[in-house]
Amino acid sequence: MEKQHRLRKNGQFRYVYKKGKGTACREMSVGFVKGPKLLAGFAVSKKIGNAVTRNLVKRRLREAFRAEMPHLKSGLYVVTAREAAAQADFSRLSASLRYLLKKQGLYREETA
Repeated sequence: MEKQHRLRKNGQFRYVYKKGKGTACREMSVGFVKGPKLLAGFAVSKKIGNAVTRNLVKRRLREAFRAEMPHLKSGLYVVTAREAAAQADFSRLSASLRYLLKKQGLYREETA
């Protein structure tokens, strides 16, 4: 995922946590706030595991999100990993992310 599409500042994350709507499943939770352009941030706690495990989970989440980006509404997204994400493989994380995005209605309406 390109750097221009990432949330970086702590204030941006706090804004999404405070003002945003969220849904959750076993592996992760997704928070969303409407905005002018699509930006995403990924949070992985130290509860998940050591640095190697956290970075692996973060890379998998970023890649799963990148594949869905062309179909999503613009706004601020925060994907927060839960402890079960450390044991989940890429396909499971990707499926969970698609489920949460669909549950919140964050996919753009495609005109046929």
